[in-house]
Amino acid sequence: MKKIIVTMWTTLDGFIADAEGELGWILGDAEMSDYEIEMVNDADTILLGRKTYQDFANYWAKVPDNPKAAKWEKAFADKINALKKIVFSKSLEKAEWNDSTIVKKIIPDEIKKLKKESKKGIVIYGSASIIRELTRHRLIDEYQFLVHPTILEKGISLFDNKVNLKLVKSEPFKSGVVLLTYQLGKK
Repeated sequence: MKKIIVTMWTTLDGFIADAEGELGWILGDAEMSDYEIEMVNDADTILLGRKTYQDFANYWAKVPDNPKAAKWEKAFADKINALKKIVFSKSLEKAEWNDSTIVKKIIPDEIKKLKKESKKGIVIYGSASIIRELTRHRLIDEYQFLVHPTILEKGISLFDNKVNLKLVKSEPFKSGVVLLTYQLGKK
């Protein structure tokens, strides 16, 4: 059975976006790019909510044809565009990004089946509501938080209730971002 891994940018005070849902505080550099490329290289499937799916599809599907795109963006786009994409949405009618499937509802047994069928792994970017639901069912194997040296004071939180996590790895980046890898702790 392959892992479901969450990768999430967060601030020191635990927000995943500012109060308006924006991510202008995110730091990017070669180390971060390498990390992101490795994440999708180690996966064959990506799970997304509607908003993240639409944002990703509108951007990453176009990168290969964009002559102004950075080399790392093209490498990441090649990888993410090739992944199987499952978008959880009650309102989305059509998924045009290649190899995309719309699923109306999270069914835990179907997620377990997906994990068994995955040959490499499953990654989740963004999509807080999907992460919350899968966490409630204890279906996420690993949480990778990229903690940025930023304090917003207010914003959007990832979790809406208590979740016990166990630290399994930490890795500082030169930018000041720290990658903290957790697994679910005891209930």
